[in-house]
Amino acid sequence: MLKTILVGATGYTGAELAHYITKHPELELAGLYVSEHSLDAGKSFSSLYGHLLNVVDQTIEPLATANIKNICQDIDIVVLATAHEVSHDIAAEFLAQGAVVFDLSGAFRVNDPAFYENYYGFKHNFDKELKSAVYGLAEWASADIAEANLIAVPGCYPTASLSALKPLAQHGLIATEQKPIINAVSGVSGAGRKASLASAFCEVSHAPYGVFNHRHQPEISTHLGHEVIFTPHLGSFKRGILATINVKLVAGVTPEQVTAAYQEAYQDQPMVRLLPSGWPSIKAVEKTAYCDLAWQQQGQDLIVVSAIDNLLKGAAAQAMQCINIRFGFPMTTSLV
Repeated sequence: MLKTILVGATGYTGAELAHYITKHPELELAGLYVSEHSLDAGKSFSSLYGHLLNVVDQTIEPLATANIKNICQDIDIVVLATAHEVSHDIAAEFLAQGAVVFDLSGAFRVNDPAFYENYYGFKHNFDKELKSAVYGLAEWASADIAEANLIAVPGCYPTASLSALKPLAQHGLIATEQKPIINAVSGVSGAGRKASLASAFCEVSHAPYGVFNHRHQPEISTHLGHEVIFTPHLGSFKRGILATINVKLVAGVTPEQVTAAYQEAYQDQPMVRLLPSGWPSIKAVEKTAYCDLAWQQQGQDLIVVSAIDNLLKGAAAQAMQCINIRFGFPMTTSLV
């Protein structure tokens, strides 16, 4: 059994991860941690998430960074469901203790220090770790994930967007003269568990935000290798992402070529479903680890629709896919 600890355990993604780890036949949940000043420290995990009563009943422990060496004795895996700056500050310490680190923040997703000053507002001080980090888009980086000790799990919007666009980019089907246009809407759980008037359920009305300056736009562009226009929206529902993407294809690309690109990319990938008819919906992927894709072409214009659960395929489930890949377990272990 691989001993696994979860840091940042009490957020929505942390709760999903704790459940996945507990269900995994090859993992042992060896600790649940929050910041040492968190009001959740000392509580039973199931007192916060009642549906996990008798499933995850461990006490939530405060994490003092000075105590990381002691915490990491005999620990194989560390999962960070922490804020970007927190992951940035502590990931290297866990790596130094020999743990394999899976980070769900944005702190190691782009191998360019300037990216963090421009889009995250802090100076990145860990060049070695940043250069060694592997971007954990599970279906597209399995060989690198299998060899890495620091896996940066992609954001939820990038997962939905890149899953839809990478088969086209891989085959050179996207016209270079026009940027793909991504319009995506997410449930309010994507804003996290911390109370905020802007994301309070009774205050939310379907509306765009982060127009032209959302930090996921450069993440998507970097890992696609093609500039995009990305507009996120906050929807008045709990969970899920639906991305509708307009793509200008290279002149002469046929529907058969587009279909072949998607089939080649995902025919052996159990967590991506290519819909034979109809369109993806949040209802169909909510509380599942799947990404659903469908598309339609008219001349050079292609519309691709992607749907995921932002907390699962967009976070916790993808982290579990990466753990499975890294340690040689079947891809769907604990997920299906």
